[in-house]
Amino acid sequence: MALTDEHAGHGHGLEAGPAADDALTGPGGAPRRRVVLVLAAILVPVTVLLVAAMAALWPSGAHREMTLADPYGTSSGVSLFSGTVTAVEPRDCGPQAGTLETPGGAVVGRDAAAGQACVDAIVDPDGGGTDRARVAIPPEVGASLDVEPGDRLRALDLTALPGGTGGQSADHVFVDFERTVPVAALALLYALVVVLVARWRGLRAILGLGLAFAVLFWFMVPALFEGGPPLWIGLVGCSLIMVVVLYFAHGFSLRTTTALLGTLIGLGLTALLALWGTDAAYLTGMGDEYSYVLASVAPEVRLSGIVLCGLLVAGLGVLNDVTITQSSAVWELQAADPRASARDLFAAGMRIGRDHIASTVYTIAFASAGAALPLLMVVSLYDRSLADTLLSGELVEEVVRILVGSIGLVLAIPVTTAIAVTVAKTVQAGSGPRPAAAGEDRHR
Repeated sequence: MALTDEHAGHGHGLEAGPAADDALTGPGGAPRRRVVLVLAAILVPVTVLLVAAMAALWPSGAHREMTLADPYGTSSGVSLFSGTVTAVEPRDCGPQAGTLETPGGAVVGRDAAAGQACVDAIVDPDGGGTDRARVAIPPEVGASLDVEPGDRLRALDLTALPGGTGGQSADHVFVDFERTVPVAALALLYALVVVLVARWRGLRAILGLGLAFAVLFWFMVPALFEGGPPLWIGLVGCSLIMVVVLYFAHGFSLRTTTALLGTLIGLGLTALLALWGTDAAYLTGMGDEYSYVLASVAPEVRLSGIVLCGLLVAGLGVLNDVTITQSSAVWELQAADPRASARDLFAAGMRIGRDHIASTVYTIAFASAGAALPLLMVVSLYDRSLADTLLSGELVEEVVRILVGSIGLVLAIPVTTAIAVTVAKTVQAGSGPRPAAAGEDRHR
C-alpha cells in the first residue's frame, strides 16, 4: 500500500493532528489509556528522579573562584583593538631558525623564514581617526592563510609602552582574526534553512538545542569543576537533555514517548560501557594541552572522569537520531499495513534499523576523524605500526569514543523498535478491526 500525504503526516508528532494514531489522547479506548498510563508510570517517576538528582548534584558556586587570565587580556600601557586591513606589505622575516620538540620527545628543525613570506598588514582601526596601524603578521599565520585587504583582525597596540615596541619590525602585534560577522551570518543561515525546511518543528529543535546547552553549561560543566561524580553528572544531565529536546522538538505523542524510553535505555547501556571502557583502556584524559591546563586550575577534577562524561555527551545526538527514526518508522509501517503482525512489524522496522546502523557507524567514525585530522597527521609520521598509533595515548580516547557510542546506538535500535511495536499494536487493538480495503479508501 502506497503511503499518501496523510500517512506522511504521521511522522511529525503533533503536526499529524489530534486524531493521529500516536497522539497521547484520541480514539483507542481502554488499550490506549492503559498504554498511556503505563508509559506515564515509567517516565514521570524517572523524570522526577532525574530532577531530584540534578538538584542534589547542583554545583554550590565554588567553581566561580576558578579563573584563568583572559588570553586577550592586556597589561598597563597595552590596548587591544579591532580593525580592517587596507593594505599588505612584505617585510624581512629575519633570523627565525630554531627547534621544536614533539610530544614524543623528538627534536626537529624549524626555520620560519624558509618557504614563508613575512608581511605587515596596514590596518584601519575601528572608531575612526586617520592613524593607521602596522601589524606584524606571524609567519605561521601567513603560511596558512593569505592576509588580504578587507580582512578583519585584532591586534595589540604596544606604542604606549616605555621604549615603544622594543625594536620589533611593526608597532602593533597580531592577536587573532575578527570572526563575528561570518560566524553570525552562518548561524543565521543555519537557523533560516532549518526553519524553512522543517518549519515549526525546526524552530522548536533550535530552541531545544539552546535548552540543552543551558543544561550543559549551567549544570554539567560547573558540577564537574567542583569534583562531582562524572558518571552520575553525565547520566543525569544527558537524560534530562533528551527529555527536554525530544518533547520540545517532536511534541507530546506516543511516538515521541517510545523514542524517549528507548533513548534512556540506550543512555544507560552507553554509561555502563563507558564506565568499563575508560577503566579497562586506561583513559587518563591527558591527550591535549587543555587537559594539563584543567589539571592545574582544578586539581580535584579527575580527568579520566571527564572522559567518561564526554563519552555520554558525544553519543547524544546520534542516539536521539536513531531512536526517533525507529519509532517513526514503526508507526509509518503500522499505518501502511494495519494487518501486519507484531512479528512482521518488528522485522520490517529492523530492516530499516540495519540500514540506519550502517550509516550512523560511518557518521560517528568520520566525524571523529575529521575533528582529529591534524592529530592524525602528526601521529601518522611516527615510526610505528598502525595498531600502536591507534592505541597510543593521543588517539585511544577517540577510538574508545567511537566504539562506545556505536555499541550504545546499535543496542538502542532493537530496544526502541520492540517498544514502538508493542505500543503501536496495543493502540491498534483498541481501535477495532481495520480492514485493508477500508484503510486504503480512507487514505486515498
